[in-house]
Amino acid sequence: MASIMRMPEVLANATEAIIAKWLIAEGESFTDGQAIAEVETEKALVEVPGEGDGVLGRYLAKEGSHVQVGAPIAVLTSQGEGAAEIEKAIADAGVSLAPAAPEPTPAPAPAATTAAPAPVAAATPTPAAAPTPSASLHGTRLFLSPLARRLAKESGLDPAQIQGTGPDGRIVRRDVQAAIAKGGVAPTKAAAPALPSIPAGSFTDIPHSGMRKAIARRLTESKSSVPHFYLSAPVLADDFLNFRKKYNDWAPKKVSVTDLILKTVAAAFSDVPAANCIWTDTAVRQFADVDVSVAVATDNGLLTPVVRGINHLNLEQLGAVTEDLIARARAGRLKQNEIEGGSFSVTNLGMYGTDEFSAILNPPQSAILAVGAAKQKPVVIDGEIKVASVMNFTLSVDHRAIDGALAAEWLAAFVKRFENPFWLAI
Repeated sequence: MASIMRMPEVLANATEAIIAKWLIAEGESFTDGQAIAEVETEKALVEVPGEGDGVLGRYLAKEGSHVQVGAPIAVLTSQGEGAAEIEKAIADAGVSLAPAAPEPTPAPAPAATTAAPAPVAAATPTPAAAPTPSASLHGTRLFLSPLARRLAKESGLDPAQIQGTGPDGRIVRRDVQAAIAKGGVAPTKAAAPALPSIPAGSFTDIPHSGMRKAIARRLTESKSSVPHFYLSAPVLADDFLNFRKKYNDWAPKKVSVTDLILKTVAAAFSDVPAANCIWTDTAVRQFADVDVSVAVATDNGLLTPVVRGINHLNLEQLGAVTEDLIARARAGRLKQNEIEGGSFSVTNLGMYGTDEFSAILNPPQSAILAVGAAKQKPVVIDGEIKVASVMNFTLSVDHRAIDGALAAEWLAAFVKRFENPFWLAI
């Protein structure tokens, strides 16, 4: 039976997205879970899968169009159904399709006349205005997808010099990447006018990107509506770091510090399973498996892909999964289900030399672990002052779902596992 496919809410609280690309043609069949379209959001390029088997009967939204969440984007049919079923589904759903824009009517030729010819000056054509950076090579408006616009700006490319391959010549991400691969196109002088001298005390307003707005909205919601509390622990890290070094000396797939921390987080949840939960309006939801988000810094903002079932992965498998997710997060190629779910997050700023920090919760998750740098410090071990590598961990917790004693129990289990990492080889 023909049905209407609508724009999904590909990101929490998103109100619209862009049809970046249809992955199958009208009349082409698809299977359950097969990607039908690529949707461009504030944070990533997300593949939208089909539900069940069927046929993409007709597009209701063109590539490059902005579509509100819940708005119709296509008609899906069963095998053997045709135009009649498609029209009926559109009518039954009350979908109003915008009429196609009429072709421009050429101006009629002037009627023959015996009047004297116009003065020569009147026949002189008016010089065409010089194109601006917002005009294409043909003097018309230049259309770019948001991702393509940001990528071109960051790469110092002049969009007017890039050939678009999207619908109606629209410049999409792959066009900018192709220009970069060819060595780039030098920006024109018009695209980079000389700036006046800036006196002391001046400032420049940088417009918010869609991703920055989304991050601000989500973090404001978290900080204002979720009761945070924080627990910190300085942890001896020499055994942990030595284990990683020795493991990577012989392992076929090297693992990062973050990989080992993720595995330690999963082990701590096996020790304290009651902490593996989130708050909902009607209940505290307890999870059997450990799904953890990893904070990934990208050129456009922060993304948090979810590593699923860490408790079922060995170190080699975990390293491969995180490497793939992080690479696709930075390339804007995450799928919808890869940025949803999880009960816990890990954010590591240790590679930047940060000693310690407190992170804001990622709703609806109940906790986030902030990881600082490993630094040599004087510590007291068995009554003697020694120099050892120390890492600071700070746990931010949703007090609605997890009480202080439970959070402290979980952090103690994490610290014990971290300082005695040889169980990782079992």
